[in-house]
Amino acid sequence: MIVIVVVLAVRGLGGDDSDPQHQRAPDPLAGVSPEELVGQRLMARMGDEATPELIEAAREGTIGGVIMFPAPDVVPATAARQVERLQRAAAKGDNPPLLVAIDQEGGEVKRLPAGPPQRSPAELGSLGDASAARAEGEQTAAFLRQFGVNVDLAPVLDVPGPGSFIAGRAFADDPGTVAEVGGAFAAGLEQGGLAATAKHFPGLGLATINTDLAPSVVEAPLSDLRAGLVPFEAAIASGIDIVMVGSAVYPALDRGAAAMLSERIVTGELRDRLGFDGVVITDDLEAGSIGAELAPADAAVEAAAAGADILLLATGAAPGPVAQRVRRALARGELERAAAEQSYLRIAELKRMVATG
Repeated sequence: MIVIVVVLAVRGLGGDDSDPQHQRAPDPLAGVSPEELVGQRLMARMGDEATPELIEAAREGTIGGVIMFPAPDVVPATAARQVERLQRAAAKGDNPPLLVAIDQEGGEVKRLPAGPPQRSPAELGSLGDASAARAEGEQTAAFLRQFGVNVDLAPVLDVPGPGSFIAGRAFADDPGTVAEVGGAFAAGLEQGGLAATAKHFPGLGLATINTDLAPSVVEAPLSDLRAGLVPFEAAIASGIDIVMVGSAVYPALDRGAAAMLSERIVTGELRDRLGFDGVVITDDLEAGSIGAELAPADAAVEAAAAGADILLLATGAAPGPVAQRVRRALARGELERAAAEQSYLRIAELKRMVATG
């Protein structure tokens, strides 16, 4: 579980050890600019290579991470060199190292098809073998680290119902099995030095329309929604690093906004009711469920106001204009600086954790 701590290594700050009795830890937020507060929250799309635009964004601190969409047959050393170019650029700009994420769930969603997990979530769920799922997670982590990846956007903890569009990516239709097997896969990833991501809170199991393509409204009563939260509750209790909030609308929780744009869901449900104090990442801010009504920059502001930490641009929007819009919202008071600082610290702690393996 990520706990907000004083983060010295991230900003290279030191202290005077000459008098332990009067030693005061330096403020990890001292000198942090609005540009840094916003930049650390943006995760941009990366294809086969570190483009000049991405390199400049890493150097300027306009982004704090990337989500990789490499060629399926990319060689690990080739991908790792591209990631290292970005990491060097971030270091040259005196910025923290980047988070490097990928969707490596297994089965239908597996950006690097040659690697593990060798069994899909459904296969692991049918086995009901937590030790096998944990082993798959550890093997996946070892494989992904060769590419410079430090975050796997997995496991899917949704519990599918009738007509669920995400059923093919789920471990099982039983909450207990999803919690046990999906949680074991996450534990394996973390044991292997990667951050794991529980998704898609508060659950896409009852959604029949793919949120990547179009708006989706889950007209389920609160009791049904809460029943599907069992795997997320278990993951939070076990210390999951990241929770991804989805983009469906849940009228029983908030009639007016998609989950990742809803303060009632991100802050009220996930943080306050379930007690999650780790990093919250949005699903793609450019997804069809969001883009039908909001430009990515406006969606980023709404997600940040709702309580999300990392703002994901997975389709390809340039991070610069998004960062500019979020900074403007911060300057105008649309976003609270105190909340932005807490997001910065959570992300900084996550980066420290993955850096140390």
